[in-house]
Amino acid sequence: MNLHPFRQRTLKQRATLEGVGLHSGAKVRVTLAPAPADSGIVFERIDLMPRVEIPALAERVVDTTLNTSLGMGDVRIGTVEHLLAALVGCGIDNVRIEVEGPEIPILDGSAAPFVQFIHDAGVHEQRATRRYLLVSKPVVVQDGDKSARLLPSRSFSVSYTIDFKHPLISDQRYRVELSERAFQRDIARARTFGFKRDVERLHKAGLARGGSLENAVVVDDFNILNPEGLRYPDEFVRHKILDAIGDLALIGMPIIGHLEAVKSGHALNYQLVRKALSEPGLCEVVQPREHRELVELQESVPVLAGLGGQIA
Repeated sequence: MNLHPFRQRTLKQRATLEGVGLHSGAKVRVTLAPAPADSGIVFERIDLMPRVEIPALAERVVDTTLNTSLGMGDVRIGTVEHLLAALVGCGIDNVRIEVEGPEIPILDGSAAPFVQFIHDAGVHEQRATRRYLLVSKPVVVQDGDKSARLLPSRSFSVSYTIDFKHPLISDQRYRVELSERAFQRDIARARTFGFKRDVERLHKAGLARGGSLENAVVVDDFNILNPEGLRYPDEFVRHKILDAIGDLALIGMPIIGHLEAVKSGHALNYQLVRKALSEPGLCEVVQPREHRELVELQESVPVLAGLGGQIA
């Protein structure tokens, strides 16, 4: 089936998976269900009575400590970023996510199982057209030597730089122009990672209780502890891009713009999203009615130096 890039999409049928939460260690069951046009991505804690709905929007972010957590009142759903990244990467606009537990399961630490999960459910094109956030002027947030910027561009692309001052994770850079194929080939399989020296501290803080070599890349001072090694030579920076795509999904619509991040993380990504949505004149919401309008809109955006082409 030929899918139109300007049409909204949902799933064809329900699909369920189970796993363990990275930070809570709790067993969690998640069901993705089709949703009407213009309803967006909505989480629902169905293990509670009454059930609690939490839209996947920036205004519902309650924590950005080593994950992105959403909340409504006293109810939370943690580690939503990998699933959100998979939905963005597969072009899904509307879905209801029924969750039984406090956190989205970590699975293998990447977005790849969620992508397969979405493919198994099937993609359904809806009649309604998409709304896009068009970046008109640079949106910039900074915290010391960390920064994140949204810049005008004709498509959604990401460039990322990390440097953990570690022999295996220093000065890694990667840039990708996002398409479904590029996301699934170059980004989706990159796993979350951590340092062996931090494990005890995280456990004392009530974090990473479900972490293992089966769902994270773990490094000591000089080595990768996972027997199978890395999936990409620069898997670390690619996973940071995966996280950023999931965090930016909380804008609530696809982006026409370029994300440039240096040493950013969930907290700074969230600040960038809030600034893009709150400061007048930096971005605008557009809704092309046909493909020609979308193409003309993209062609009207000035291309900034250094943003052309894809690096893979």
